[in-house]
Amino acid sequence: MLGELCAAVLGHVGYPQPAIAEVNRELHAAITRGNGAGRCDVRFVAHLGALEIVVARVGAAEWRTTRPLPTP
Repeated sequence: MLGELCAAVLGHVGYPQPAIAEVNRELHAAITRGNGAGRCDVRFVAHLGALEIVVARVGAAEWRTTRPLPTP
């Protein structure tokens, strides 16, 4: 579900499919390390020409990435 949410948001913002797939691979690798189950909080923040994605789960290190926003 998290991958689908991420793909939908990135697609809506205008990222190309290869960039969406790359972020989803990184996200999947990060959340499946250790305890990959359970509730998480997700933030998508656009600021100063970049999109930051943050995923936080209890008992796991926070995962984050920042990508430049696509140009129109």
